[in-house]
Amino acid sequence: MHSGSHIQSDDRLERAALEPIVRTGAGFYALAGVLSCIVALGVYAWCRQLVYGMEVTGLNYPVFWGIYITNFVFFIGISHAGTLISAILRVTGAEWRRPITRLAEAITVFALMVGPINVLFDLGRPDRALNIFKHGSFHSPLLWDVTCIGTYLIASITYLYLPLLPDIALLRDRGTRHRFLYRFLAMGWSGTEKQKRALEVAIGIMAVVIIPIAVSVHTVVSWVFAMTIQPMWHSTIFGPYFVVGAIFSGIATLIIAMAIVRKAFHLEEYMQPLHFNFLGLLLLTMSLLWFYFTLAEYLTTFYGQEPSHIKVLQSKLTGPFAPCFWLMALCCFGIPFPILAIRKTRTVSGTVLASVLVNIGMWLERYTIVVPTLSHPRLPWTGAIYHPTWIEWSLTAGCFAGFTLLFVLFGKFFPMLPVWEIKEAEAAETARKAQALPAAQPM
Repeated sequence: MHSGSHIQSDDRLERAALEPIVRTGAGFYALAGVLSCIVALGVYAWCRQLVYGMEVTGLNYPVFWGIYITNFVFFIGISHAGTLISAILRVTGAEWRRPITRLAEAITVFALMVGPINVLFDLGRPDRALNIFKHGSFHSPLLWDVTCIGTYLIASITYLYLPLLPDIALLRDRGTRHRFLYRFLAMGWSGTEKQKRALEVAIGIMAVVIIPIAVSVHTVVSWVFAMTIQPMWHSTIFGPYFVVGAIFSGIATLIIAMAIVRKAFHLEEYMQPLHFNFLGLLLLTMSLLWFYFTLAEYLTTFYGQEPSHIKVLQSKLTGPFAPCFWLMALCCFGIPFPILAIRKTRTVSGTVLASVLVNIGMWLERYTIVVPTLSHPRLPWTGAIYHPTWIEWSLTAGCFAGFTLLFVLFGKFFPMLPVWEIKEAEAAETARKAQALPAAQPM
């Protein structure tokens, strides 16, 4: 009886996971087409910037970083979704993580692919990026950043690929399209006990290794700011502040991705309200930590009354950047906190709404870190105020569309559910019930 129900469960799971790969509907082509058009608009905007120079942007002296660097910090931040949900929960043995680990790992890889491109936009001439390799010095936090992000990307691709191996072999054996691709990527996987043990050991090692790498990445990103003496950047709290913000936005991005995939692929049986509730509690915890760090940073600045710092702080609280600052506070804490704190509103819809607001707020937070400080340098300056142009907004839209397109294409070629991990959990649960059954029967 248990064996039969387990086989039926396996068949249902495989159908749910492989259906989007086997069949391609018109919706896929429509979505991919729209996203490709937005990416093409971004490419066109970048070409104009390369031809006419940085004067087509709103960047000026002293505001030489704008929404390009805002996007860079934001995407590196959401890449922490895979580290928190997959690596930490795997290390701690949280069984509820299994249906959502692949989404988290994919978000990490694609965010790390898209984020650094914004640095090339900001450089103006992309060939200048070669200077970091030809003339780089480890005295510079910029080289620390390149090293950490490069290491994190390689480790994240490896960490995504390893748990994919058994499912790639499943696609190979099911005779789906692109068999040559799956045969090549499966690397001879046959599912023997020796292979399974080796895979578990490799995944376990990567899960442990990738956590400190991820923490170092956003710490070093913050040091690119904090190692300067710019007002409100030169702060010892920036490292943990950026890491907390990264995990905060990473969880929010994962919840949004889960809701979309759950609805599009009809995976309600596997991505249940339970998962949204647990992630909602994590998001609630991170919102409290974010509020604490933000309060500590701004209260210390206000109490110190150092003139150059106060000038930047006032521009955020009551000056030209006040709308962005207060909208950030509302989106990151004011609205999400009561939604997530109350059990009745911590539903699928409630957590998704809170997550959308959090991501808006966290993008604004990055913006209010980057631009106000540069607009108020220590030396008196009466330069132009920064206003992003359509070139910058088009490239921003192209980045978000490119990130989504990578996600859509990944879902077309690979299962969004980790089939073998869910099967493993179901088999363990079936065995546990079978062992408990005789003990429960009367003597």
